[in-house]
Amino acid sequence: MVEETFNGGMDVDVLSSSDQKTWSPDHIVIMVHGILGSTADWKFAADRFVRELPDKVIVHCSDRNMYKLTLDGVDIMGERLAEEVIEVINRRPEARKISFIAHSVGGLVARYAIGRLYRPPRRKAGEDLSGDVGDGISGGTICGLEAMNFITVATPHLGSRGNKQVPFLFGVIAIEKVASSVIHLIFRRTGRHLFLNDNDEGEPPLLQRMLDDCGELSFMSALRAFKRRVAYANVGYDHIVGWRTSSIRRNSELPKWKESLREKYPHIVYEEKSEGKNDDKCTMDSTTVSNCDALEEELVTGLNRVPWERVDVSFHTSRLRFAAHSVIQVKHTTQSEGADVIQHMIDHFLH
Repeated sequence: MVEETFNGGMDVDVLSSSDQKTWSPDHIVIMVHGILGSTADWKFAADRFVRELPDKVIVHCSDRNMYKLTLDGVDIMGERLAEEVIEVINRRPEARKISFIAHSVGGLVARYAIGRLYRPPRRKAGEDLSGDVGDGISGGTICGLEAMNFITVATPHLGSRGNKQVPFLFGVIAIEKVASSVIHLIFRRTGRHLFLNDNDEGEPPLLQRMLDDCGELSFMSALRAFKRRVAYANVGYDHIVGWRTSSIRRNSELPKWKESLREKYPHIVYEEKSEGKNDDKCTMDSTTVSNCDALEEELVTGLNRVPWERVDVSFHTSRLRFAAHSVIQVKHTTQSEGADVIQHMIDHFLH
């Protein structure tokens, strides 16, 4: 059943009214679109999730930051998304669990929103809640719900500044510098956040601040609260978001991949699980030997304090490969080239 909510969002849960008598899904899945996007971008995935997990999930495709509103900045969009999630939860008193699936800049917006929605665990008398920040355990909740899956798809976690993070700039340093200085003219405040040149009242760039808990915003505690954190990334032909930034890796950590050997997931070419670790040393590699970008290194190091599952995707044999940034989420339902990526999400989804 698809329900248009009062504000234009889209809730997708059980498939028919007769099913509702038997099924009572208690797991809210929030799907967040990317820049200049809309609720329709996740329609294929939302329908597929509900069809395969009808008794488990309720899917809500976010509508609060559609189209030009995606230019207002990651923080403003994050605040709007947090308010929207609270409204969704209030409409679903049966909900016990929550997950997020976000595309492109939507992944950064979701990371901001969960920082606002995080609730620390209640401390019992004499209980020690301190723990290794790399153990992936927090004990907190997202607005009172158990945090299950935090999934990003082609999200620029390390920003878009320099070092070939935006492939269509061809890695030409001069062009990257020009793009950094004029990006706000095109993508306004969001562009500043992506290129890490925002400077609100002398504060460090927002993406740098999101590496830790900051005042009332518990960015890392929230991320750590999820049972799984997964980054899907295009290994090539994504001209908007590069492989390194979307998979949260250094250049030297990018794997050698081969053709997928699994018929069920023909576009999944590499998978790995990392352990969270504390490491505040700058690792020099082929992209940083001559020009160490200390801020990018700080982002890699900070985000890798928690465990991640990485899923690398290739559309290099597809006729739609030059649209990989959209194909990976099956943005256009008239083609389902990336359907196996959505299926992979479903098959590995904790519910």
